[in-house]
Amino acid sequence: MQIGQWSLANNVFAAPMAGVTDRPYRQLCKRLGAGYAVSEMAASNPQLWNSVKSSRRLNHDGESEPIAVQIAGADPEMMAQAAVFNIGKGAKIIDINMGCPVKKVCNVASGSALLRNEALVAKILQTVVTACQPFDVPVTLKTRTGWSRDERNALTIARLAEDCGISALTLHGRTRADMYDGQAEYDTIKAVKASISIPVIANGDIDSPEKARHVLDYTGANAVMIGRAALGKPWLFREVDHYLKTGETLARPTWSEMTELLLNHLDDHYRFYGERTGVRTARKHIGWYLSELPNGKNLIDEINLIDSTVDQHRILQNWLIQQENVLQNVETNCDNVGNTSDYVHLGTVA
Repeated sequence: MQIGQWSLANNVFAAPMAGVTDRPYRQLCKRLGAGYAVSEMAASNPQLWNSVKSSRRLNHDGESEPIAVQIAGADPEMMAQAAVFNIGKGAKIIDINMGCPVKKVCNVASGSALLRNEALVAKILQTVVTACQPFDVPVTLKTRTGWSRDERNALTIARLAEDCGISALTLHGRTRADMYDGQAEYDTIKAVKASISIPVIANGDIDSPEKARHVLDYTGANAVMIGRAALGKPWLFREVDHYLKTGETLARPTWSEMTELLLNHLDDHYRFYGERTGVRTARKHIGWYLSELPNGKNLIDEINLIDSTVDQHRILQNWLIQQENVLQNVETNCDNVGNTSDYVHLGTVA
């Protein structure tokens, strides 16, 4: 898979998600098999660039290349300035957000709201691509199939993108009106792929290796992008990559490996955010991990009341060790009676 001059490790990508795909999470996804990961969207308004939140989003220390930064906005010149600013901060690929469906983004004519103004779409794409050319930085676009099911214009947007010099297009198989409801559809992605020559990345409801294979085969897309399905199970990227390459199902992580991954993720998260912000922002990640583990939901309420990173880490670590001991005892008992079905159920990291 190629974006501009960058050859990517594979065609299984981590989707940008606001409040989620910070540097620690992107690094984790890459270590666990994502061939590419895009940052959470950065504001194009220069007045926000020096805020604490923006400063964190612009921090790429130690991140493997290519560093991809997503920008959002509705003013072409401001978007171009934001692209150049982020290139100065280390971005090697600029991604333009025209897919975010949330109200606070659409209400300022950004994100997927831009799909209702094709002339402005073209102007933004042209201006940003032109601004990035002197730095030899490719520009990509992430968008949806249209504003609503009656206003699907992904084909038009895709052709505009190609004509404007966009290097790759990510298409989420929902309209803005769909938000995240219902099921993603892939017919539009298939039609877009057939109509343009730049790489197309399929996004939406890709939650298993088998689903990834189906979507790639059906749409002809060059890659898949996984977002919500990897929350709490970032090893999904390596499972999908392995399946696409071999046709074989990769074994899920052992409890010990999963514990190590989770706790290391927390350590990285704390170092990145500091004590006060780190303990609070870690809660959502812990919640996603625990919701996938047997008996995990019983601990979430307790974790959400803890205001110390040390206590949060300690309580979680002790719980994970206790649960592993329970599973080992179940395995031993099941072996004694010749039936391991209960252990298999408990020990599966879904």
